[in-house]
Amino acid sequence: MTSIMTIAEWLQQATHQLAAVTDVPQLEAEILLAHALKKSRSYLYAWPQQTVASEDAQHFIHLLAQRARSKPIAYITGKKEFWSLELFVNENTLIPRPETELLVASVLNLFPEQDKAVQVADLGTGSGAIALALASERPAWQIHAVDISEAALSVARKNGRHLTLQNIIFHQGNWCEALPAGGFDVIVSNPPYIATDEWRRYADGLAYEPENALLSGEDGLAAIREIINTAKSRLKQAGYLLIEHGFAQGEAVQRLFSKNGYSHVHSLRDLQGQTRVTLGRYAGA
Repeated sequence: MTSIMTIAEWLQQATHQLAAVTDVPQLEAEILLAHALKKSRSYLYAWPQQTVASEDAQHFIHLLAQRARSKPIAYITGKKEFWSLELFVNENTLIPRPETELLVASVLNLFPEQDKAVQVADLGTGSGAIALALASERPAWQIHAVDISEAALSVARKNGRHLTLQNIIFHQGNWCEALPAGGFDVIVSNPPYIATDEWRRYADGLAYEPENALLSGEDGLAAIREIINTAKSRLKQAGYLLIEHGFAQGEAVQRLFSKNGYSHVHSLRDLQGQTRVTLGRYAGA
């Protein structure tokens, strides 16, 4: 039988328990307890002496056990915030990362006019994070979100319905193959970019995430090569291609852009100062 404890007591115990698996144990304890109670974190602060019902306590213990096995918080709660949007996620989708917001901001900066009609494609959309962020910021834009995984697209569609966004179309297919030819002002992608021989270095932290959203050949550039090559037939003249990549891949990705006829090629740094996004314009054959 579970002991009767207050919110404050459960948080103290859980924070101590989670210290072995996270650098932010108190924050994660709060997120998990709020999820178990179906309350906000502010409720925990307002009612620290409130006792936790036995059923809720058992649920909380179950959540803590999952986190103790290194299961990501986002997969435990089924939710992740990205670009101030609350998104549903599961193990069929990559967990959206804060650094990917640079990709969103970069696209928005290319077309600052709110009412301009722009055709955008998001390749490998996963949960729909990039596509949905762009759709929410620019209602006049038409966003096409592509993923090869129907399971991932199911999550993306659910997020689109949840956010009541009308300017987004979902396509199942492999990268640019799912798109009509020659119609896009911008193509954007956060593709897999981890090399197979580097997987061991990341495997523990990424064990729950889909490998096909992470691994990309011996050098980590297989998907990026394909996108850079095939995007040429889908972009309008002088259309933009933006790709997220690993912090050490910037120069290699720039070379691929230039080799394939893109101009104005350059890379952007994230908030940690790491090279994270490379972009260029395709002038046409």
